[in-house]
Amino acid sequence: MNRRPGLSARLKLTISYAGFLLLAGALLLAVMWVFVLRWLPDGRDPRSLQKTFGPVIITGPNRSDLLHGFAPAAATALAFLLVFGLLGGWILAGRMLAPLTRIASAARTASNGSLSHRIHMKGRQDEFRELADAFDTMLEQLESQVAEQQRFAVNASHELRTPLAITQTLLDAARNDPTRDQGELIERLHTVNTRAINLTEALLLLSRADRRSFTRESVDLSLIAEEAAETLLPLAEKRRITLDVTGETTRTVGSAALILRMVMNLVQNAIVHNLPAGGTVTVHTEPRHDASVLRVENTGHPLPSELVPALTEPFQRATERIRTDEHPGVGLGLAIVHSVVRAHDGTLDLTPRPTGGLLVTIRLPGTPRASSPGGAH
Repeated sequence: MNRRPGLSARLKLTISYAGFLLLAGALLLAVMWVFVLRWLPDGRDPRSLQKTFGPVIITGPNRSDLLHGFAPAAATALAFLLVFGLLGGWILAGRMLAPLTRIASAARTASNGSLSHRIHMKGRQDEFRELADAFDTMLEQLESQVAEQQRFAVNASHELRTPLAITQTLLDAARNDPTRDQGELIERLHTVNTRAINLTEALLLLSRADRRSFTRESVDLSLIAEEAAETLLPLAEKRRITLDVTGETTRTVGSAALILRMVMNLVQNAIVHNLPAGGTVTVHTEPRHDASVLRVENTGHPLPSELVPALTEPFQRATERIRTDEHPGVGLGLAIVHSVVRAHDGTLDLTPRPTGGLLVTIRLPGTPRASSPGGAH
């Protein structure tokens, strides 16, 4: 934005300090002048002020004498106050505004693309230190988000390039070998194309959640959990996994579509990354104080605790977890879950179970419970 040049904040503060000091000095001199005039006679009166203390008589000065002696001294004092105020105000304003100068310099450095710079202002806590600390925190978050976006872009490009490269290879093979079975080629192309579509849709969903571009409405987590379980029940039965949904009415505010996708991802992951047979998946919802809680717990192979933080990052797969060709996923399942939870101002907690498997706990902002008995639908 183009602005007309104006006075600097330091000069404005200097003028303010000097003006205030000059005004205070003038008021003080005026009070002294009025106070003294009360006790002095007018110079045109031939009588003089006499105060008698016993036999001694004292004759005082008149107003004319005081005016001739007081006015030059007052003018000199005011001039001194003006010079002192300007000089002292300039020095004090410079010291007071020094933290702002450092913050402005850091902001210019950040605007040029360097987000690694930090102010690290020392000293006791005050408004300027609080502003500097908040600016450092903002830069740290921006640097982390930019690095995450760059890493995500690289991974997404790699993941999208894979199905395209496979498609190109299949088409080249079909062109070089016209006698090849077309049915097999079409089936493989269909599989690769489906994976590319799923990946693209997942990327779009992740972007939508990150931008928070959705309409918020009242959502019942218990109904969402039942819908997700009903949809994925055939997959659970095929893998001989017991799928249970428990809990009560648990309301929150958000996007029903995004929350459903979040629960679907959690339940599908819990089914796929489970025991080969005889495993269990439990989905539980409950209102707790001012939060709505969703828990998804599954059996499975032991999961190292140091591996858990990487599960919510895009395209980061736990190599120790069992994966099948039937449902390989696109590497964005828990990343989408994390993004949806963050977009709804909630928290996500992943805890490895001692006996194997994972416990996922999601807390979303709750809504006041219904006044009807038991909170029934």
